[in-house]
Amino acid sequence: MSKRLLFLEKTVADGSVDPFVNYCLAQEYRAKKRFSEALAAFKRIRSLSVTYLPAYLMAGQLLEELGRGPEATEWCLAGIEQAKAVRDGHTLGELESLLARVQSA
Repeated sequence: MSKRLLFLEKTVADGSVDPFVNYCLAQEYRAKKRFSEALAAFKRIRSLSVTYLPAYLMAGQLLEELGRGPEATEWCLAGIEQAKAVRDGHTLGELESLLARVQSA
């Protein structure tokens, strides 16, 4: 197991509520193909900070890759709502593109 993954797991287990730390953990899990743990980490981020937009995009992409279109759609729609709320046009565009791709599959 990588030192980075061990560090991130310990940091989260010790109670870190920093969305970025949790995001890094989710991405580490994703890279190691530990998909259920990655999705759990993305859900934790959403409960910590609904406006942490990268989590919506990455969770949506992961779910798309796993062939879980309805769940990917839900993440995209929730992320689009938050991107509009915080006026983040760049992330809004990425989420809308992902949503279109998921819905056309």
